[in-house]
Amino acid sequence: MHMADALVSPAVGGVMMAVSVGAIALSVKKMADEKTLDEKKAPMMGVMGAFVFAAQMVNIAIPGTGSSGHIGGGILLAATLGKWPALIVIASVLLIQCLFFADGGLLAYGCNVFNMGIVACLIAYPLIFRTITRHSMTRTRIILASIAATVVALQLGPLGVVLETTASGITKLPIGTFALLMQPIHLAIGVIEGIITAAVLVFIKEVRPEVLESAAGGTKMSKGVSVKKFVAIFAVFAVLVGGGLSLLASSHPDGLEWAIEGVTGSTELEADSSAHETAAAAVDKTALMPDYDPTGDGKLSGTMLAGIVGSAFTVVLAGGFGLVIYLARRRKIKAAEPDEALVNTGA
Repeated sequence: MHMADALVSPAVGGVMMAVSVGAIALSVKKMADEKTLDEKKAPMMGVMGAFVFAAQMVNIAIPGTGSSGHIGGGILLAATLGKWPALIVIASVLLIQCLFFADGGLLAYGCNVFNMGIVACLIAYPLIFRTITRHSMTRTRIILASIAATVVALQLGPLGVVLETTASGITKLPIGTFALLMQPIHLAIGVIEGIITAAVLVFIKEVRPEVLESAAGGTKMSKGVSVKKFVAIFAVFAVLVGGGLSLLASSHPDGLEWAIEGVTGSTELEADSSAHETAAAAVDKTALMPDYDPTGDGKLSGTMLAGIVGSAFTVVLAGGFGLVIYLARRRKIKAAEPDEALVNTGA
């Protein structure tokens, strides 16, 4: 569901960029202010971001449609990290995909963060997932909450794509026809993602239930709880999925491309404004592995390399965000503590 720049006008792209940057800034502030932030959060943000990056490379065919879909990961991230860290992580994933892999446009970055991150982490997770699991984090409730929240997110997000495209004046995609294609296909994708999300969260509940409880309750995990095993497991998962399972990804167009093709006969649109050209030129300079193909010859080894490198980039960026916020908060707390010598002398 990554929007390309051709779907977005400069005005709409600018507004959505401002909204998304504001939400990211709010997330940073909330993380820095909350008492739940500790040294365990940064490595968890890194490996979960890497896992979601890798999982997004695996497009799953939707039977009988000629389309495919991949997980967005917003609900999964929010359920394991909390809604504010989750938004920072999904924004990091989308930025790496845009700049280094030319997946999703720079002009459309704000739209993609809103549709795939804000909608899932700040709307569907607290209103749907947390409502269902509020009183108990049982396996049944986790499954129901995962599917329900993901389906809602995968209806609101695509609706955002339709509205942003319409507001951008893309007349080739009339709102009625576009919506009639976008919403049903993403309903199917949402059910599949919900099942995958539920399976991963049930696994986490068995391995380290404190992770889910901490994210849900907004509390720190006790000092005696180690996340080293959790981090190691998901680091391995990221490598296996990005460097192996991604080779089995469906070649069918994803839900957005499928809907565009259903209206226009092509999976892509073109835009030639100066803003679009500038954004495209910027991505051309930074894209080390366009379309996840570093060699440009379509070899499977290239896809494997892209999956592993992209996951590593995500660990650095998302984990780095978490570490910087944690260190800044710790420094702030130390600065606010009264000087021990002055306290002892009664000064």
